[in-house]
Amino acid sequence: MVRGMDHIVVAVRDLAATASAWEALGFTVTPENRHPWGTMNRIVQLDGFFIELLTVGDESAIVEPGEGEFSFGAFNRDFLKVREGASMLVLESTDPEADRAAFSSLGLDLYKPFSFERVATFKDGTTGKVAFDLTFLSSDLLPGLGFFTCRNRYPQTFWNKTFQTHENGASNVDRVYIVDKDPSDHHEFLGGFTGQREMRATSLGLEIETSRGTISVLNPDAYAYVAGGEAAAAAGETLPQIAAIEIGCKGLDERKTIVSPELGGVTLILSPVA
Repeated sequence: MVRGMDHIVVAVRDLAATASAWEALGFTVTPENRHPWGTMNRIVQLDGFFIELLTVGDESAIVEPGEGEFSFGAFNRDFLKVREGASMLVLESTDPEADRAAFSSLGLDLYKPFSFERVATFKDGTTGKVAFDLTFLSSDLLPGLGFFTCRNRYPQTFWNKTFQTHENGASNVDRVYIVDKDPSDHHEFLGGFTGQREMRATSLGLEIETSRGTISVLNPDAYAYVAGGEAAAAAGETLPQIAAIEIGCKGLDERKTIVSPELGGVTLILSPVA
């Protein structure tokens, strides 16, 4: 089964300022939600995909990982000690146990299962319960980046048409860009992670079609060619890196690349959709 992209985590130091920068570009951003493990977020919802703007709200609540465990709070805390930016790529799940069996059969590095519930706050001030089952895994060839699958147990509560309506016409995720020196190093891990074994290898890098959006893995020169010199300069020399998100926007006339540190260390590419 090919897994579609579910969301991307963008770790930032000033959540309010980052959310304001996204809102200034015409995105609807949810109210703040807090996690019991010390992080807090605000979310940009698209059609089945979302951008999770996340920061550390209470470092004293962060639990260090035990043997075989993954600590979401500790991981993003440590990521922010180095830089802001896209820290984690997340794929959708319909069956966490099947995910674990598939990943285990491929020899991928897995962590203990993790599930949680929280109360979400909606724009009108009402609340509702949301719950998720997470399957964390990692790759030694992609140090500093996190990966997991996510089953949403209350999609009818989580997804909200008001939050999915954006002034700039944003509607869907087109592509996520990962930059590293040798993209071919990652075909086995990303193929296993996505369940997509048919990937396109070009002179630019790897292209992996998921059931929701494409993952492009490019070397720095190819990324500069595709996203532009300003985006490449913003990415810097920290590799590997989830460098950019491309979002389809209704009513847009031409492709736009937005490079701004105020967005939380990630480049935003807006593309026209019919």
